[in-house]
Amino acid sequence: MSESVAPSEAHAYDFFEVVSAYLRKATDIVGLPAHIQAMLAQPKNELIVHFPVRMDNGKFRMFKGYRIQHNNLLGPYKGGLRFHQDVSLDDVKALASMMTWKCALMGIPYGGAKGGVKFNPRELSQDELMRVTRRFTHALGNNIGPHLDIPAPDVGTNSQIMVWLMDTFMNSVGTSAKNAQRAVVTGKTIECGGSAGRNKATSQGLVHCVTEWAKANRFDLEGKTAIIQGFGNVGSFAALLLAKLGVSTIATGDHSGYMSSTEGFNAHKLREYVSKNGSIDGYAGGTPISRDEFFGTKADIFIPAALENQIGAHEAQLLDVKLIAEGANGPTNLDGERILDERGIPIIPDILCNSGGVTVSYYEWVQNLNSEAWDLEKVDAKLEKAMKDAYGRVMQVSRDRNITPRIAAYVVALERLNVAFSQRGIFP
Repeated sequence: MSESVAPSEAHAYDFFEVVSAYLRKATDIVGLPAHIQAMLAQPKNELIVHFPVRMDNGKFRMFKGYRIQHNNLLGPYKGGLRFHQDVSLDDVKALASMMTWKCALMGIPYGGAKGGVKFNPRELSQDELMRVTRRFTHALGNNIGPHLDIPAPDVGTNSQIMVWLMDTFMNSVGTSAKNAQRAVVTGKTIECGGSAGRNKATSQGLVHCVTEWAKANRFDLEGKTAIIQGFGNVGSFAALLLAKLGVSTIATGDHSGYMSSTEGFNAHKLREYVSKNGSIDGYAGGTPISRDEFFGTKADIFIPAALENQIGAHEAQLLDVKLIAEGANGPTNLDGERILDERGIPIIPDILCNSGGVTVSYYEWVQNLNSEAWDLEKVDAKLEKAMKDAYGRVMQVSRDRNITPRIAAYVVALERLNVAFSQRGIFP
């Protein structure tokens, strides 16, 4: 079963329109001027490239890549790079705009961007992945840079791919400026300029949101259960971090299918298995279940950490949980959200819940620019404060204005952008 979209809704889903609908609701509340609404409704730049790559068999294959630069009012464009067979222009536009809202919400001096290459990375060898990454970086050319547009890992990419991107870019500039280009990308390995805590940052931020929700609702996490869709970087680290709080993961799934475990998965062993085998398929510590059985599993917390459009009307009716914490971008569609709201199941929205990744990416960027290396304790402390502050602001706006946390998160972001636009004006 594919993790990318709910089968019954795949043909009708318009991710960019879903994000735009949230934006329109928030702009009405903020009272955003019409010209600013128009500027934020579409990205500033849309780059599409086609490039050849020599495969291991000696033949050449053409690849299609995207880089969408949505807005840079608050700082350089910032956003992940996705390698996936379903990458499309509208999806990348939606993800780029969400990065603008995330950075504004978190108070980070970045704008929003997103990129991707349309192919299935599981079908390529390590050497082929390296050549795709290097050719795509070369094709982007001077459209990225440490003070212009800074990519990061996303679905289908990892720290190694970010290091290849960095190395390619560094070797495309003059010798005297080479080492100054390390900050062109974040999410790198520690040895090549990455930051302590970056690999778990998205999940760590998510868990901070969950603990804040639990505190506000007097909900003891010890002995509770979770189901996690997607067991890649975000899902697996979420399981590990929740386990430390006494929350056991009793069902999970990825592109290969779904599994359950009545006593709870050993998060460390399952993460090691997935790292070695590429999916949960064949893991001996769980029982295979259907997609519907996964969504119908009774648990306390649901963490969607796969791709967008996973929770539609059907899934929203099946869910039997007390909280949804969105580790993925756009996992809940409009119909699903409406039903969850009617059922009284709270959602910690994506642009708040999974913004720990871009927050620690910012810390990595700062370290690179200043030739510093912070220890994990410093990174974790700064991230905890940033996430809890943002969570508090969003929930306060949600209560004060009687709106959902998702729209409240958009409102907080748009209010910051509105102030910046009003102070800077429009050139010329």
